[in-house]
Amino acid sequence: MRDRTRYLYLAVIGAVLLGILVGFVWPEAGQALKPLGTGFVALIKMLIGPIIFCTIVLGVGSVSQAAKVGKVGGLALGYFLVMSTVALLIGLVVGNVIHPGEGLRLTDTARQAAEAEAAKGAESGTVDFLLGIIPDTLLSSLTSGSVLQALLVALLTGFALQAMRERGKPILRGVEHLQRLVFRILAMVMWVAPVGAFGAIAAVVGATGIEALKSLAIIMIAFYTTCVLFVGVVLGPLLWLVARINLWSLLRYLGREFLLILSTSSSETALPRLIAKMEHLGVSRTVAGITVPTGYSFNLDGTAIYLTMATLFIATATGSPLELGEQVALLLFMMIASKGAAGVTGAGLATLAGGLQAHRPELVDGVGLIVGIDRFMSEARALTNFAGNAVATVLVGTWTGDFDRERADEVLSGRAPFDESTLIDEDENEGGTTRDRPEPGEREMAPA
Repeated sequence: MRDRTRYLYLAVIGAVLLGILVGFVWPEAGQALKPLGTGFVALIKMLIGPIIFCTIVLGVGSVSQAAKVGKVGGLALGYFLVMSTVALLIGLVVGNVIHPGEGLRLTDTARQAAEAEAAKGAESGTVDFLLGIIPDTLLSSLTSGSVLQALLVALLTGFALQAMRERGKPILRGVEHLQRLVFRILAMVMWVAPVGAFGAIAAVVGATGIEALKSLAIIMIAFYTTCVLFVGVVLGPLLWLVARINLWSLLRYLGREFLLILSTSSSETALPRLIAKMEHLGVSRTVAGITVPTGYSFNLDGTAIYLTMATLFIATATGSPLELGEQVALLLFMMIASKGAAGVTGAGLATLAGGLQAHRPELVDGVGLIVGIDRFMSEARALTNFAGNAVATVLVGTWTGDFDRERADEVLSGRAPFDESTLIDEDENEGGTTRDRPEPGEREMAPA
């Protein structure tokens, strides 16, 4: 059967180019198309909660030891902390070398924009973040749009089904059928992607224009370059050393997801597909179900680089350069604060403003200098975060013995293509032979 979805993604590319053209030639018309992009992202978001719930319940409920789930989560969080610190240090080095922000002036409009972002960044503290993980009701976690709420309820449900043993198996089968339904709906929604991409890109280009980018091109280029270096120089060798997987083969396998993120300016559009593709690649259901959603909240490599370079940019532009000790203290605070803002639109900008307000209030006005290009930088943040989460899932799977390297070789070589029509392997639990490998519950601690 021919893969008809190749035409879908060619249409997405065409829609992006058309959206750029419309945004440049007819800016007002481009801005008016914003609801198209917003609507498509909303369609994806409505499925994220159920997909995370089903994936984690099936993953946790089917393994025999609860300790194994805790080991996966602990390894993932430890890895996320180390990688975020490495990303922060790389951004710190690059920012101190190129000194971004020299020669810029702060306008009243920029100052007002900065005040708005600072207020937004101060809205949520650590306590509010922790309490916000608890949903109002068990079912509201699937409708609130909060990844962490869905993660919490899914883990509790999975552990409860573990404790029920044989009596829980019918419920697991029901959740499995629900997962197939939700992924089928997602596959249908993806056919609207060209319309969403067209509206999102036209609105961004129409609102920003080319003139607003010229004076800020240096930090944009430096930021994109730093993100590429982090992925290629840090994540690439690490992935090869631990899992013997070529980074560029993995990124090519996820090419359609990168295109979705780039065209919609939202990494959430790719979250459900990343879970499905990691399972197809050979990562166990448990590891993929826990690592991917957790990574979307805690593995923010691109955001760490952004906070570092943006802080140095603002300090230089406002004539108040930071000493090295001040840089490290401020950025460590921001890295921690960014975990609480994960999943919020414009979270990077709000965290930046909130961190400056808390440590160096005189620099907050400088946030206005970066507001105009933040949308373009947010795409690089999202792409880097996504690449980091994909690599993290493979690494955690390898460390816990839940990664099938032979299966990965088949998938990355093209011998076992991903089913774009359903986003899952239809025959996996129906006695078929689409995937000749054990279920996560049947595969225990294999040697790495």
